[in-house]
Amino acid sequence: MRKVVLYIAMSLDGFIAELSGGVDWLKGDGSEPDTLGSYPAFYEKVDTIILGYTTYHQVATELFPEKWIYSGKKSYVLTHKDLQSTEDIVFTDRHMSELLRELKNAEGGDIWICGGADIVNQLLELDLIDSFCISVIPTILGEGISLFQNKRVRKDLRLISTCSYDGIVDLVYEPR
Repeated sequence: MRKVVLYIAMSLDGFIAELSGGVDWLKGDGSEPDTLGSYPAFYEKVDTIILGYTTYHQVATELFPEKWIYSGKKSYVLTHKDLQSTEDIVFTDRHMSELLRELKNAEGGDIWICGGADIVNQLLELDLIDSFCISVIPTILGEGISLFQNKRVRKDLRLISTCSYDGIVDLVYEPR
């Protein structure tokens, strides 16, 4: 069965973006600037991407406006907006639990939960994340959009692996 993987970066103090949504701080400390880190190997195992509309809009209009950066993989954008789907991007208002259960039972690679925080926290509450891959960026923002917003949900995890590169530390956990 396919795995639902949260692969996301956060500041040392737990934020995935500035309050304004800015993410220009998502980089290492420059000590190993040519190191690609864990992303290429992770991305190779993924064939489906789940993201909310805010994350989609930022990726499509601000970060990579020239072309859809995840071309060749199926992206599901969770939104209530009535937008035209394409070959690579499906805009849907289906409930996440229904969509993920269907995707997990289909053939394919891992399913990447790309963001944002609202999607992550809903999936955490529904207990639908199989693996947590958190890249801790060597930056303290002080304020911003918190990765884990629902403080009432407890999730016990088991450390699977760690790795560091360019000042970034990747932590991989699975539910206990």
